[in-house]
Amino acid sequence: MMKVAVVGSGVMGSGIALCSIQAGYPTVLFDVNEAAIARGLKYIKEQLEIAVIKGKSSRENADKSLELLSTTPDRSNLVANFIIEAVLEQLPIKKELFQFLESINSPDTIFATNTSSIPITQIGASLKHPERLVGVHFFNPAHIMKLVEVIKGVATDPKIAEKALQWSQSLGKTTVYAADSPGFIVNRVARHYYVESLKALEENLAPLEQIDRLLESSGFKMGPFKLMDLIGVDTNFSVTSSMYQQFHQDPKFRPNRIQQQKVDAGHHGRKTEQGFYKYGE
Repeated sequence: MMKVAVVGSGVMGSGIALCSIQAGYPTVLFDVNEAAIARGLKYIKEQLEIAVIKGKSSRENADKSLELLSTTPDRSNLVANFIIEAVLEQLPIKKELFQFLESINSPDTIFATNTSSIPITQIGASLKHPERLVGVHFFNPAHIMKLVEVIKGVATDPKIAEKALQWSQSLGKTTVYAADSPGFIVNRVARHYYVESLKALEENLAPLEQIDRLLESSGFKMGPFKLMDLIGVDTNFSVTSSMYQQFHQDPKFRPNRIQQQKVDAGHHGRKTEQGFYKYGE
């Protein structure tokens, strides 16, 4: 049975690990922060319990899934057949991580990045074997959202990309190939859902609650400010900033000062119990 490792135990990493164990893969979840590991494990247990309560999973299957999960704060334990990272959206961090993983894993290990906006070719440029790196981009919450984008870098071996696609499909995901360009398909299109909503707020066209209600009444399941709080205001801002740079400061991708202030204040959304809205009260 293929062993999977997930690097980063935030909401996205925990969601990916949850998908993996539900599909029957032995999975190790890593984070340098043991408190973050505890939160990730708590989140996974809660989601498994919700699945049982809603009748989407039996108690037996939930228990079996949980038995497949292990955790570690030591990245030297990240030896697996398929390793996917969900760490900060910063190129130096991702490059250093994969250089280390390449040094401790076998030549057959597949490396995947869950980057939302950084070209796969850039991440793989410093690897000895960039053909082993592929983009596998989940959407938040990973265990609920069906779509996954698989992205081939310039050097990615097509056979590696195909194996990544098959793994994603084995999780029950709808998987598509996307070109290696900033934001890929969905984030490039969806970026303006956030950017234009922030501009409307900045120009005092309407309160953020009203903007959310308006877009939800137009058919969106979640308004932009609620969605940024769910994803993480800091994560969303990081992706916007990355895409702004990748598109050579194209004004339509310009990060917003209101979101910058939220990040500076530590108001990162649901995970900090305060973002554009307040939680936990």
